[in-house]
Amino acid sequence: MSKKVKKIKNVDELAVAAIRATCIDGINKAKSGHPGAALDLAPILYVLYKDFLVANPFQPKWINRDRVVLSCGHASMLLYTILHLCSYDISIDDLQDFRQFGSKTPGHPEALVTPGVDAGSGPLGQGIAEAVGMAMAETMLNAIYGNRLYNHYTYCICGDGCLEEGISQEAIVFAGLQKLNKLILLYDSNDVTLDGSLSLSSDENVKMRFEAANWNVIHVNDGNNLHKIKKAIKKAQLSTDKPSLIIFKTIIGYGSKNQGTNKVHGSPLGEEDGNNAKLSYGYTYPPFEIPQEVYDRLKDTFLKRGEEAYQKYQNVISKIEEDDPFLYTKIMDLSTNNIKEYLNSKHPAMDDLSSESTRNTSLRVLNYYHELLPNFVGGSADVASSVMTKLANGSNFGPKNRKGTNINFGIREFFMCATTNGILLHGGLRTYNGCFLVFSDYAKSAIRMAALQKLPNIFLFSHDSLAVGEDGPTHQPIEQLASLRATPNLNVFRPCDAKETYASYRIALEESETPSAIILSRQNLPLLKKSSNYEEVKKGAYVVAKERGNHPEFTIIATGSEVSLALEVKAYLYSLGIDIRVVSMPCQELFDKQPVEYQLEVFGIDYGHRMSLEMASTFGWHKYAKYSLGIDRFGASGKANDVIKNYGFTKENIAKIILKYVR
Repeated sequence: MSKKVKKIKNVDELAVAAIRATCIDGINKAKSGHPGAALDLAPILYVLYKDFLVANPFQPKWINRDRVVLSCGHASMLLYTILHLCSYDISIDDLQDFRQFGSKTPGHPEALVTPGVDAGSGPLGQGIAEAVGMAMAETMLNAIYGNRLYNHYTYCICGDGCLEEGISQEAIVFAGLQKLNKLILLYDSNDVTLDGSLSLSSDENVKMRFEAANWNVIHVNDGNNLHKIKKAIKKAQLSTDKPSLIIFKTIIGYGSKNQGTNKVHGSPLGEEDGNNAKLSYGYTYPPFEIPQEVYDRLKDTFLKRGEEAYQKYQNVISKIEEDDPFLYTKIMDLSTNNIKEYLNSKHPAMDDLSSESTRNTSLRVLNYYHELLPNFVGGSADVASSVMTKLANGSNFGPKNRKGTNINFGIREFFMCATTNGILLHGGLRTYNGCFLVFSDYAKSAIRMAALQKLPNIFLFSHDSLAVGEDGPTHQPIEQLASLRATPNLNVFRPCDAKETYASYRIALEESETPSAIILSRQNLPLLKKSSNYEEVKKGAYVVAKERGNHPEFTIIATGSEVSLALEVKAYLYSLGIDIRVVSMPCQELFDKQPVEYQLEVFGIDYGHRMSLEMASTFGWHKYAKYSLGIDRFGASGKANDVIKNYGFTKENIAKIILKYVR
C-alpha cells in the first residue's frame, strides 16, 4: 500500500527530498550501497553546504577552502549527490554510475577520483584522525602566513561505528588537548550499527566522553529540523578554544518501512520501498530527476559564497606577488606536496664516521632537512628519544605555539600516522612520524591509506631486528618488513649505514605521490667504504662488494645491519677459496622498477647461486634468490649478541651454509 504524499512547503524541503530520492535511486540502480546513513544525514549535509561551507567547485583544490571529511564513508552516495548539486564536476550520469568500475563515484570516497572529495577516510574512524590533521595544518599555516591566506574550518561527519573504533578516542583526546576550535565533528547518532541496535555493543555517554576530552558539545534532538541544524553549526563556529561535537539524533534509513533498524544500513531499499519513501518526503519526480529550483538554491548560496571568497583570496595572492615575488613563489611551491626544488643535493659530511646506529644518523639527517625545509613537521609516538625524531631547532607544537614543528603525538601510533596523512591531504606541509618497527602493526591501516591516497608521508621505524635484545619477542620485529613491502605504492628502505640513510631520506622527500618507510637500527653499524649516498640507492640495489675474480661463485643479497655481516662472510669465504659478491638492497620497490638487464648485472650470477640475508621473515625474498637466511619464527629475550648468534647470524654459520650450496 502506497504512503500518502507529503506536501513540500519550501525549496529547502524540496532540496532535502531530492537529495534523499537521488540517494535511493543511485543505490537501487547499483543494487549495492548503504542507504541508511545517506538518508538520515541528508538534511545535515544540505545545511552545511548551503549555509556554511566555503569552497569553489571550479577550483576544488583551492587551499583555503573549508574541508569536509566523510568518516562514515559508506554514506558516499549522499556526498556525491550534494557535490553534484553544488556544481562540482559530477554529472547525473556519474551518479547513475555509482559503484561501477571506473566511475567518479566509487563505493567509498576517494580524493584522487572524485572532485570535491577532500579525503578518502577508508575504514571507520580514520576520517576523524585525518580531520584532526587538516585542522592542525590550518593552525600551523595560519601562524606562519596569517588569516589572509589560511583561515578555514574542517568538518568531519561520523557515525556510531566511527566512535566505537579505538582511533576515534586517540583523535578526540589529542584534538581537545590542542584546542583545535575550528574542527567541527557532525555526529550522526542513529543508534544502529550493521549487526543491530547500538545498545548491543555500547551504552556510553558520548556527551560526557567528549566533555572529558575538552570538547564543546552541542545537542540537536531532531536531525530533520533545518533551523536547529543551522543554529547548532553556527554555535560551533563561535568556539574559541575547543573543538566542537554536534550530536544529531537521527533515524537511520529515514522514510523506509525499515527505518530505525539495521535492515537499512547496507542494502538497497528496492523499488517499492524506495518509491514509498520518496512519497513520504513528498517527492514525485522520476528517478534521477532534480528540479531546477534545487540547483538554483545552491547556486545562490554555496556557489555564490565560494566564488566570492575565492576571488578575494586571489586578490590577496596577486598583491603578495606584486609586493614580494619571493614570498609568493615560496607560498605557491609549498602549497603542494612537491618540494624537490628545496632539497639540497649536497649531503651532510659522514665520511669521518667509524660506526653509528642508523637511528642516530636519521636524527642528524632529519635536522639537516628541517633547516632546508620550512614546512617539515612531525614527531613520534612518545619515543622521540628512542627513535631519534626530535628536531633540535624545532619547538613543540601546541595551543600557545602553532609554529611548533615537533608534534608530541603520545602513545598513539595509529592516530599519529592517520593524522599526518590528514596534514598532507590539507597541503602546504611535509610530514614524518616515528615509532618502533614492531608497532607499525598498530598503524598499518593508516600506512595503507597513505599509499592508496598517494601521500608522501615518511614513516620512521627503529629497533628493526633481533638486536632489540632483552625486550624479547614482543618487541622484536619478524613479519613487519614483509607486510610493509607487500603494500602497493610504498617504498620500504632498510639502509645499511649512514650514507644509505641519508639517501633514503632524500629519495623519500623527492617523492610527491609515494609514502616511504625508513627502517632504522638501534645498534651501531659501520660506515662502508663503497656504500652509496644516493645514486645507487635510487636504483634499489647495487653491488657493494664485487668478487675479486672475473665471476662470482655466489651472491649474498642483504639489507640493513646484515650488509656489514655479509661483508664479513665474504672475507671469511675468500680465505677458504670461495669468491662471492655482496649486494646491498636498501629498497626492493625501487629495484623492481629497474630494467631486467640492470637487475641481472647486479646479481652477477644465476638464481640458483644467490642467497638473501635479513634478520626477518624470508617471505618475499625467493623472487630474488633461491636460498634465504632469515627468521620464520618469533625472537627471544636475551643479550642482543647472544640472540643473534643463537639464530644463526654469524659469519661462520652463514659461510657453512653457503659452502653447502657452492660445492
